[in-house]
Amino acid sequence: MGILGSFGKRDPASSSGAGDSLSLADRLDGSHFSEWDERLDRVDRYVAEREREKRWWRLNYWRERHKRWWAVRIVALLLFVFMLLFAWLAVTAPLGKSLKPIVPPQITLLAADGTPIARNGAIIDEPVDIDTLPPHVVEAFLAIEDRRFYDHWGIDPRGIARAAFTGVGGGSTITQQLAKFTFLTPEQTLTRKAREALIALWLEGWLTKDEILERYLSNAYFGDNVYGLRAASMHFFFRRPERLTSEQAAMLAGLLQAPSRYNPVKHYDRAEERWRLVVGAMADAGYISQAEAAAMRPPALDVRVENDLPTGTYFADWALPQARELEGADRGAYARHALTTTLDSRLQNIARRVTSSAPLGSAQVALVAMRPNGEVVAMIGGKDYEKSTFNRATQAKRQPGSTFKLFVYLAALRDGWRPDDLIDNTEITEGSYRPRNSRGRYSETLTLREAFAQSSNVAAVRLLSAVGSDAVIETARDLGVTSPMEAGDPTLALGTSTMSLMELTAAYAGIAGNRFPVRPSAFVRPEQGWVARLVDGPDSLSGSTHREMEEMLRRVVNSGTGRAARLNVPNFGKTGTTQDNRDALFVGYANGLVVGVWIGNDDNSPLAGISGGGLPARIWRDFMRQATGAALAPRSDPTTAPDPGGPVEPLDVPEIGDIPLGEDGRLRVREGEVIYSTDIGGAPVDVRVGGDGVRVDAQQIEEARRRAEEEVQARLQPDRSEE
Repeated sequence: MGILGSFGKRDPASSSGAGDSLSLADRLDGSHFSEWDERLDRVDRYVAEREREKRWWRLNYWRERHKRWWAVRIVALLLFVFMLLFAWLAVTAPLGKSLKPIVPPQITLLAADGTPIARNGAIIDEPVDIDTLPPHVVEAFLAIEDRRFYDHWGIDPRGIARAAFTGVGGGSTITQQLAKFTFLTPEQTLTRKAREALIALWLEGWLTKDEILERYLSNAYFGDNVYGLRAASMHFFFRRPERLTSEQAAMLAGLLQAPSRYNPVKHYDRAEERWRLVVGAMADAGYISQAEAAAMRPPALDVRVENDLPTGTYFADWALPQARELEGADRGAYARHALTTTLDSRLQNIARRVTSSAPLGSAQVALVAMRPNGEVVAMIGGKDYEKSTFNRATQAKRQPGSTFKLFVYLAALRDGWRPDDLIDNTEITEGSYRPRNSRGRYSETLTLREAFAQSSNVAAVRLLSAVGSDAVIETARDLGVTSPMEAGDPTLALGTSTMSLMELTAAYAGIAGNRFPVRPSAFVRPEQGWVARLVDGPDSLSGSTHREMEEMLRRVVNSGTGRAARLNVPNFGKTGTTQDNRDALFVGYANGLVVGVWIGNDDNSPLAGISGGGLPARIWRDFMRQATGAALAPRSDPTTAPDPGGPVEPLDVPEIGDIPLGEDGRLRVREGEVIYSTDIGGAPVDVRVGGDGVRVDAQQIEEARRRAEEEVQARLQPDRSEE
């Protein structure tokens, strides 16, 4: 009998007849209440115990479940996991991604006149179609990479075992390789391998075998910066993949395992050894007979284009990210194309000449030239791009020195000050910060015009204090300066906050065109419509404020610290020299060009006797003198155009390297001479054009003549023997 039975059981004594005569008072006696309390407590304990046994972490909870209950929940769990997996694969491995190039395609940057200046990106071409490829092309890849491709579901344990024992083929199937180079990183971890297998199954479930093979062959890396079978067949054999021979297909199939190691252009002996392995695999797989394999010979290469053209220059490195953004809808296309930049070939060559001829010693130099709307027409990022690709015009953050005073004085003009207002120019002898004027020159007062022209440090600090650092920072921000500037810092007036030369020059461009902020660009931007200008158009200064600021900039060049930059046309600018002459700058504009020049050491050590009003101002002047005598190149929209091919002219490199001219000649520029190299009868001949006229090495001509005679005699020899 359970606890509920004991709860309803009557006391034997109470079942007698005498018990029936108990009074109500006896029935309500305290002993009867205690008995009932005890029984109720037992009921509560029993119920509590049963409830505890029903909790999910108790073993009894699971034992009492029926098989149907288990089956329903297991199926639901599997469906939930499947849906999560489906959602994860749809996000991380979209099928459309396998239709796009896995690397950015080759892009050629053109100067404004159409001159190619740099190429960057991979050599790729249109995808292949399995139905149009000869069987022996497909069989070569299947034999060495995945012999059971058409028999497995993306993962092939038998293939892995065969590769482990024979060394032929790889442990990964073609589907796994497609998953790896399309969706995953090359890291070697178990997690990545598991994801690779999972994505392979996903691809097998949604794509046909031919679709998988087409996408694999169209994106696989073959070395020499070449991706895809079509690009590889054109690059190594100069023929379409539909016309590849069995020998050529076997050579290309052998490259996939280690493209750099087996690159036939650099390591033909290794490529030939790998080729023989592929031919043997084709025979073992039954694609060709042993006799056919023995008759095959290693193919000869036919490389028509050499990849010795520059992939970057200072300007090209800066312009390339903008070019990729401009690709837009063509970003996922396979075709190579070209974009026209704002770089002016003549101005770039002028910039290269004036900077390379300057007496810099061990110091570095940077120059940026742009139109007032921010279109960059010339750029020098250092003395030698081949030795250092660090762009000191765009990447280096240096102190602008007194060129920053533009923002201080412009803030004062906007606050109501006038150029003829006086400001204290006496030495600062109190306070924690006591700047000094150059060469200790002081006076009782100066007008703002005179203080700006003489670049008075004490006047600039007092003016900053008068208008407030917040107003100065706001003025700099309005002109496009984004670098950090600390409010309340009195040294801000002397240009102690760092920024790039590009950023500083763009701020001066805002003054030149009275439209700011100016955003530097390597490509022509479309003009804003009137609605866009109304809503988000550029700001400008009032006519009087702009005239007063230009008057002060003009005074710097005419009678101030920038006299070395004076031209025979109206020009405006400001010098800048940082503490201990660690940076020297001149930034100014004239005739529709805004140019900034910086000189300094990469280790931030002091310059030897160079200040902003000296060598930087003279470089600026020399550039401007030559630039204003040359017409600016026409502005060209950055429309996508076919790749023009041909050599690239790296306009911002001091010495132009070899430029290929077809198959029989090369053009070089060395020490002021143009050298055309070719061969006559197998003998190399150099034709030099320089200041002394045209010169040809007589010994080379004699060697060519001798070889020609020997060749003629060799051809006539059989005829003489017959006589």
